[in-house]
Amino acid sequence: MLPLSRITATFSILFFMYSLTVFAQEDGKDLGSPMRLSYAEGDVSFWRYGAKDWVEAQLNTPIAVGDSLYVGKDGDLELEMGSRAFVRADDDTQLTLVNQTSDFTQFKITSGRVTFDLRTLPIGNSVELDTPNAVFTIDRVGYYRVDVDGDVHFITRRGGHATMVPAGGQAMSIHPSEEIVVQGTVVAQAETYVAPEIDSWDRWNYDRTEGLLDSVSERYLPYGVAGASDLDHYGNWRVAPDYGPIWVPDTVPPGWAPYSTGSWSWDPYYQWTWIDDAPWGWAPFHYGRWVYLGGYWAWAPGPVMRHPVYAPALVAFFDVGPNVSMGISSAGMGWVALSWGEPLMPWWGQPNFIGRPWWGGWGGPRVLNNKVVHNTTRVDVNHITYNNTHVHNAVIATTHEHFGNGHVHDAPVHVTQTQELKHVRGALPVKPGPASLVAGARNGTRPPDSMLSRRVIATRQPREPNLPWRTEASKPEFKAAQERRFVLVPKQTTNELPRPDFGAQTGAERPRSALPPRFGERRRAVAPDSVIQENAGRIVSPIRSQIEPRVGPDVQPGASRTAPPQPATPQPATPQRMMRETAPQGVFQERERMIQESRRSSPVPVAPRAAPAETRQQQRTDLPGKPANRVFRIKEKVDDKGEKIEQRRSQQRPDN
Repeated sequence: MLPLSRITATFSILFFMYSLTVFAQEDGKDLGSPMRLSYAEGDVSFWRYGAKDWVEAQLNTPIAVGDSLYVGKDGDLELEMGSRAFVRADDDTQLTLVNQTSDFTQFKITSGRVTFDLRTLPIGNSVELDTPNAVFTIDRVGYYRVDVDGDVHFITRRGGHATMVPAGGQAMSIHPSEEIVVQGTVVAQAETYVAPEIDSWDRWNYDRTEGLLDSVSERYLPYGVAGASDLDHYGNWRVAPDYGPIWVPDTVPPGWAPYSTGSWSWDPYYQWTWIDDAPWGWAPFHYGRWVYLGGYWAWAPGPVMRHPVYAPALVAFFDVGPNVSMGISSAGMGWVALSWGEPLMPWWGQPNFIGRPWWGGWGGPRVLNNKVVHNTTRVDVNHITYNNTHVHNAVIATTHEHFGNGHVHDAPVHVTQTQELKHVRGALPVKPGPASLVAGARNGTRPPDSMLSRRVIATRQPREPNLPWRTEASKPEFKAAQERRFVLVPKQTTNELPRPDFGAQTGAERPRSALPPRFGERRRAVAPDSVIQENAGRIVSPIRSQIEPRVGPDVQPGASRTAPPQPATPQPATPQRMMRETAPQGVFQERERMIQESRRSSPVPVAPRAAPAETRQQQRTDLPGKPANRVFRIKEKVDDKGEKIEQRRSQQRPDN
């Protein structure tokens, strides 16, 4: 039997390790990984609660509760909610993140056009959209579009299903392929129409999502990590001994090191957060570790975990003074990227969580001072040597005054005595302020006051961001600015709720769509006739003279090779199965190669299949009832040249 003292010591160690895990989970139990600003084109502005004014939006900004985005003229933006859910906004749009927990996300839309392309939504999760006329709750995957400008138009596609509570009304169910028009603000009236055919905005959303989803880099990342597609375009994946898959960026500035081109911003929840300038600067700076191999910096995601865990940055912080650096005469902050398996010392969260070694989200071995750490290993947090501090220019530093108030490159500090760095555990000795919320970004376009003051319908109170410098006297300002009307959340399931009435402002009946294409049509469209010939149910081999000859040992690359013409010998028709059995394997490999080359080239347009005669839509007058698939009637507008002006559906008004 073990002595009581040993049992107590063992229990204490296990409880300590369990506590680290519990504290990490408890600290983030009400907040999932933040969404990021993944794309911005044109005039896009950003405002964080507590900042003095609107600034230009920066790519890779983690969106926190209370953040607002405004899209000006000819602008567009995209937010990534994980790896398979996207929020996109068009010009003249104001969008605010009101609440976010691990299973609930709440947006406020006061004006403009916003789409929610949700290819995944975990069971039990929901997305709430607060508008001036109604509140919409989404709890299923699908494609959703909201247009707000006076009236509200809400469109569902791809199986989208939602719940709506209009102002002063009862909860209603919205089914797939519907357009809901909500008019009025005090007591709103909702009507349903068939979803119109997709326009250029919808097509762009469809195409962009499809381009982002098929990412090779996802095979190396935990499910749900955003930014995988960026890694495909800006770097190379390699396999290294001891590290497994690593990613090496294509081009970086001379003397570059991780966390050297960007800025530190104050996040209401995660506190000091890194925002990198690189278009690929999301996943490599919030997940995984950085290693230096053969003169190259490489990002190592580590073994794939089941659930990713976000971190505001994966660095170790140091106090920097004149004795260890050049270009600094007072106190400063230094940092270095964590290397393979090294722990993070959190500077955010609950007191029990801050300053303790944490390997949250790391699936590889836990390494400390170049030794693997096990659950029973005692960790001396006062004596930790970080491997990347030995790499030239890997330690980045700046003054306290500049930290969090501007771009790091604007006031760099060169660290010369890395062996004398003093490690900072826990909260950083830098006080944030309003300028830290936007990290010194340039001034942006402020939305019109009428847009900012517009009230919306919601189901719950907004959560006030935590800003340490805000006083109690300033808190009523937040509540007054966020004043809104509240409605009750329906307790019934979506299928038990009533549906809006069919609208009376109807236009033409929506045309039937073409039949789904057959693969044979696609094959004929992309493959040359010489590659594939369909004749009486058999496959004929490609003509040898039209296939690029293989380069053999006696033929130099690029040289032409001719052979005497051979007389054509008629071949008997052979069933397809027999042809596949007896044909040389190289024939089909060559055939597949030519098909793939054809697909990579400009696709040949395929005419849509016409509906069969017996199902073709006809103008019949003897059918009972009225047409059900009528779209909302709109009035087209033209410019001075007589050309049609594309409008949002909320800006289009029915004929009187």
